[in-house]
Amino acid sequence: MSQHARTTTLTRALAAASLLLLAACGGSDHDEADVRFAQQMVPHHAQAVEMADQALDTSRDPDVRRLAEEIRAAQDPEIETMTGWLEEWGEDVPDTSGGMAGMGDMEGMDGMMSEAEMQRLDDASGAEFDRLWLELMVEHHQGAVEMARAEQADGTYDAAVALAEEVERTQRAEIAEMEELLDQG
Repeated sequence: MSQHARTTTLTRALAAASLLLLAACGGSDHDEADVRFAQQMVPHHAQAVEMADQALDTSRDPDVRRLAEEIRAAQDPEIETMTGWLEEWGEDVPDTSGGMAGMGDMEGMDGMMSEAEMQRLDDASGAEFDRLWLELMVEHHQGAVEMARAEQADGTYDAAVALAEEVERTQRAEIAEMEELLDQG
């Protein structure tokens, strides 16, 4: 494992522990923006995890595979955290068990891939898969950054705002890395 990968993994682990501590401590009351953030980010993250799994199944590029592992490692626990908030608040939890088919009208959400885009990714292989995965994941992450910014501007639940700050910070860094890989390829 490279020094960059070890540093990234350690940073993510510390961030996840901080988020869990924040969630356990409570914070301020939640508002509509917090609910919207969690209800949209859960399926958004679920799709990113689905895309990461595709990369781990298909890609042979070590950089793409490492990024996919990092994305899955960060976003699975965040899904659990946000699902917990929604349950605690008595709000609807999006059903992500059926993949894209179970996500209803989420395709119009910032950065969500359509079924056709997911199929294109599923049909691709080799260098074509890696390029397409990087392009689609950049777009996906940009959507998450926009949602995180909205939460930071309008949310009141401290843990949700902290998670939004973490999402923006980590996904901006991953966008920069993916764009660099696209420029190299």
